[in-house]
Amino acid sequence: MRLGIVGAGVIAARYAERIAEVDGLDLVAVTDVVPERARTLAEQYGATAHASLEDLFADVDTVVNLTIPAAHAEVTRAALQAGRHVHTEKPVAVGAEDAHALAALAHERGVRLSCAPATLLGEAQQTAWKLIRDGGIGDVKVVYAEANWGLIESWHPEPESLYASGPLVDVGIYPLTIVTAMFGPVRRVTAYATTVQPVRTRKDGRTFELTVPDFWVAALEHESGVLTRLTATFWVRPGRQRGLEFHGEDAALWMPTWAESNSRLQRTTNGEDYDDVPLLREPYGGIDWAAALLDLAAAIEEDRPHRMGAEHAAHVVDVLYGAHASRRSGGAVEISSTFDPPAPLDWAA
Repeated sequence: MRLGIVGAGVIAARYAERIAEVDGLDLVAVTDVVPERARTLAEQYGATAHASLEDLFADVDTVVNLTIPAAHAEVTRAALQAGRHVHTEKPVAVGAEDAHALAALAHERGVRLSCAPATLLGEAQQTAWKLIRDGGIGDVKVVYAEANWGLIESWHPEPESLYASGPLVDVGIYPLTIVTAMFGPVRRVTAYATTVQPVRTRKDGRTFELTVPDFWVAALEHESGVLTRLTATFWVRPGRQRGLEFHGEDAALWMPTWAESNSRLQRTTNGEDYDDVPLLREPYGGIDWAAALLDLAAAIEEDRPHRMGAEHAAHVVDVLYGAHASRRSGGAVEISSTFDPPAPLDWAA
């Protein structure tokens, strides 16, 4: 698969490094609104830096959209209209209407739209999902999902774009994508949000003021009957308050991080004594940024659905913005969209 990265910012280096490590993926092109960033990344990985999207499209069959969230829909739309497959960073679009329109456009053009986050494909996540499907903790009734990411400005050189999206959209989307894959669509969301620290200081000493809340709690009611409590903040530091807890009728399963493929898994029947759950295979050490790309390439070759589908991603956007609507109205918001659930990976089926 000949890949072209659009957006050579912080996350692009992680994608490029992982792409270079695996077979079947070839990074051949890069473009960015700051040409020097594109040249630097391209030179490091033997790719070509292009001055425009159109030039990049001519060189690739798949576009990796790593632009800022506000630009996701525009870049993805252009790539799909050019007949290119796309893998886009999250969210697929900042508005629900755009998200569903992009899913429809991909279908219309006969190309694939793969959407981050893809941490569902990790070894720990797939092991947890299989244990739950096999009844290893009994029927799951409640899930606690924690996305507490601390002060983004403590490490990110340009944190404003992440704060413009807010923690629910930027990091809450990770566990939300996992729980909707496992337990199906959300039918009702009720949310609360506030701002804990409105003025932030960048690493270079400049200050900026938040325009969206930095603390969210949402109650999600799945069509299956499972209840998820989702917390997302850009203030509470990562620690024990970051991960997924699956509470079944017979036991609970704790995954300390929903991001890394090599997360621990622990099962408890009394909340005090925890037993380690072995992973189904040797895990990748961290976040595998190539996992969705490898699945996309295999899905095209095998003529099957890719696992990180656009309809699923559009439903997640519906839930995110249902939470925003609930926060404004003070009541529950109904979610009507749906999607076909992804299949487990073959080795975890």
